[in-house]
This record gives sequence, C-alpha cells and structure tokens, in this order.
Amino acid sequence: MKVEIIKQFSVFMPNRPGALSSLARLFTDRGINILGLASEVRDDSGVVRIAVSADADGSAVLSGGGFSSVETSLLSVEVDDKPGQLYNLAKVLGEGKINITTVYGTSASGGTSRILVAVENVQKARALLESPARAA
Repeated sequence: MKVEIIKQFSVFMPNRPGALSSLARLFTDRGINILGLASEVRDDSGVVRIAVSADADGSAVLSGGGFSSVETSLLSVEVDDKPGQLYNLAKVLGEGKINITTVYGTSASGGTSRILVAVENVQKARALLESPARAA
C-alpha cells in the first residue's frame, strides 16, 4: 500500500455548460495532472473537488483563473484492486478515532485502485495506514 499526502481544492463553480472545461483548462495549460475529481451540484452552483500532487501550486492557478477555492490536505492511498480495500482502510481509521470527511476514488485495469480520503488528522491517519502492525 502506498500512502501519500496530496492537495485537494474545493472549487466553487456555477452549474452551466462549459464550466468544468474552463476549470480543467487552467490545470492543463500549466501541466498539472489531476489525480482525482468529484463534484456536487445543487441548482445553479456546485463544488468540484480536485486532487493534485502536493507540489502543484493549484491555489495560484485557481485564483489566477478567477475561481474561489479552499485547499486541504488529502491522503492518496493506492491499494490492490479487490473487494474489501475500502472497508479495511475505513476500519483502520475508525479504530484509530480518525474521522473521514470526504472519500472518493477509482480503479482501472492493472490491479491497483486509488482511494482519496480527507480526514481530520492527515499525519496520524497516514501513520496508522503505514503502520508495520497493519502489514502483518
């Protein structure tokens, strides 16, 4: 299991055709790879969560493009693509008294899935997930 800390930007956007394209173009033009994406839309507006590597300057990209956003740290957890991986991750964090505030992820061919998880204590959560006792 590979666990790393990355950045998540919650971007406040209008709900209209082309809005996501405009947002994605900002990252494309600067060569920043989007590692994960999730959205919630209500009526005429929404929030898009964009996960990027920890060294990407997404805040400057977004503010330069006229978008308001909130930056948080996020865990990127790579796991084997098989049943039970989300359960195992959530169980370890729950037993460690770590609250999960957002979770999303994906899998593709190749045998690996990525779970992106926002928690209240990123460092403690990472330590729990990387614990040698967990690997046993």
